[in-house]
Amino acid sequence: MSDIKNPSANQMWGGHYSQGPAETMARINASIDVDKALYRQDIAGSTAHCQMLAAQGILPQADADAILKGLEQVLGEIESGDFTYSQSLEDIHMHVEARLKDIIGEASGRLHTARSRNDQVATDFRLWVRDAIDHLDGELKNLQLALLARAEEHSHTVMPGFTHLQVAQPVTLGHHLMAYVEMFSRDRGRFQDARKRLNESPLGAAALAGTSFPLDRHATAKALGFDRPTANSLDSVAARDFALEFLAASAITAQHLSRFAEELIIWSSSQFGFIKLSESFTSGSSIMPQKRNPDGAELVRGKSGRVFGALISLLTTCKGLTLAYNKDLQEDKEPVFDAADTLAICLQVTAGMVSDFTANTARMRESAMSGYSTATDLADWLVRSLNIPFRDAHHITGRAVKLAEGKGVRLDELSLAELQSVHSGITQDVFSVLTVEASVASRKSYGGTAPELVQQAAKTFRENLK
Repeated sequence: MSDIKNPSANQMWGGHYSQGPAETMARINASIDVDKALYRQDIAGSTAHCQMLAAQGILPQADADAILKGLEQVLGEIESGDFTYSQSLEDIHMHVEARLKDIIGEASGRLHTARSRNDQVATDFRLWVRDAIDHLDGELKNLQLALLARAEEHSHTVMPGFTHLQVAQPVTLGHHLMAYVEMFSRDRGRFQDARKRLNESPLGAAALAGTSFPLDRHATAKALGFDRPTANSLDSVAARDFALEFLAASAITAQHLSRFAEELIIWSSSQFGFIKLSESFTSGSSIMPQKRNPDGAELVRGKSGRVFGALISLLTTCKGLTLAYNKDLQEDKEPVFDAADTLAICLQVTAGMVSDFTANTARMRESAMSGYSTATDLADWLVRSLNIPFRDAHHITGRAVKLAEGKGVRLDELSLAELQSVHSGITQDVFSVLTVEASVASRKSYGGTAPELVQQAAKTFRENLK
């Protein structure tokens, strides 16, 4: 039986407080609507803590057994949806503790021995972010596999490569898609780096100074899959750089997704006509029956702002905090949870669009032939065949382009005599390098767009992903 005389007083510090908080204070203080997402991690942390307390002789085994059985019941009730949440209990930690008390009685109060909500939430949050990284890594891998499949399919499909969104040189669609495989590979690396750094257990740091109880923090760290316990109790409860690093990696990934989404939007426009997005990821117009709007890609592009905002939000929350814990850190989870959910759905939608778009290969090739995209091939031929310094070859080629522009033809449509009018040494052999197919086939330097290199790069990536 509790000795708190005023039932409105907070159950956790009612010995010092004789009345409950103001109604507005209770509303601003409650975080259960957000942090109930931590229930699995909270119960896992409590389970490890309970087992360690018993092993250290701090907690009677009978009480430990009752607590562990009660925690299993609480977990089952939450997962089955048979659990009642209340704003008056503030957060997931108090909900679990209160329900545990309902189930096993006063023995539940022993669970909080040598533990504070400060190290408890820091542990829960690290566990959650670690799980989120593992989930997002799987989504990134699925997107890479989708890109690899299309890159292999289109290793020979010629399209224009752009700089400044102006036609620059011919590339292949496969090569273009492989660029994003590389980007998402680095994204996966950033998440894995973040995972390594966050994988230390704050449990046992207590409020901020550690505890006088003979804890085995290495045991709880091992039980929860951490590499080691955190080394400083103040840092243990105050640090949120693991969440910031997660959000930074998320923001960079979202930026990559947004760049790709922008290209899908442009490519699917009637002006470009490179691809056609399926009905699964587009929508029609309420007034214009001919429209097929790239809504999936536009939403991926738009939602990048939410992920960027999450990073800025948490950076701002943390920027002026003294050691150790401050209530401001209650605001750490919402942006992280939202960013993780947003990024996951964007990755899934992007993988879907990649898998089922239809490429208009003829239109891509036609566009690749425009804009004098083989001009650099002509300059390179002059260097190789006539031993002309590249800067001179550049000027000669510029004159050839100007001549072709004046006649309204492509470079390969100029006659040999017309090409010789800009340099007398040009021979019939020059026409072997002026087609877009010849251009991409010649780009055999490591990392180039030659179809055989694209196929090899895709093969290597696919083997590494296994």
